[in-house]
Amino acid sequence: MKLYLSPGACSLASHIVLRELDADFDVFRVDTQSSRTETGADYSAINPKGYVPSLELEEGQILTEGPAILQYLADTHPEAELAPPLGTLERARMLEVLTFTSSELHKAFSPLFRADSTEPVKTDARVQVSRKLAFVEALLADGREYVTGGSYTIADAYLFVVSNWAHFTGIDLNAWPKLSAFVQRVSQRAATQAAMKAEGLI
Repeated sequence: MKLYLSPGACSLASHIVLRELDADFDVFRVDTQSSRTETGADYSAINPKGYVPSLELEEGQILTEGPAILQYLADTHPEAELAPPLGTLERARMLEVLTFTSSELHKAFSPLFRADSTEPVKTDARVQVSRKLAFVEALLADGREYVTGGSYTIADAYLFVVSNWAHFTGIDLNAWPKLSAFVQRVSQRAATQAAMKAEGLI
């Protein structure tokens, strides 16, 4: 497999999960501004959407969208138990968190990474992000180690990556101690450490 990523972007979640699975894969960095990979290839020919991640499968098919990639990886490696079984409430809860992270939290952070965002726009974005993070804090308030309970899943990998953006956007995670502890806990997993080191983040 080939994973196309940008260091620190949401593609980091797919990178982490691939390492959790000890999968056989290669990493290709993408400059999404120029739409070129590190080898000079035209990334738009790989993923016309222009953003990361993209996962090229062994048979040459390209899979895009982080949540879809994460679910594919978990479902094709059931022995790793990174997702609850299909048809269970636990599976639905995991998808609930994946969807929230993608459609709400990830989206709320977006203005903080755009060069053309004005300060008022960024201020409003921080308010919106804070509201989303408060929801996660409430989810973790019962003392669970991971967002769907006691077992680590693909939802934790994605939520970790997006929540960790707080450190780069002027948001103090200490305002949400349960979430801060969650981010710290996931950051110490061997796969997380390996993926972040490979991307030059630590």
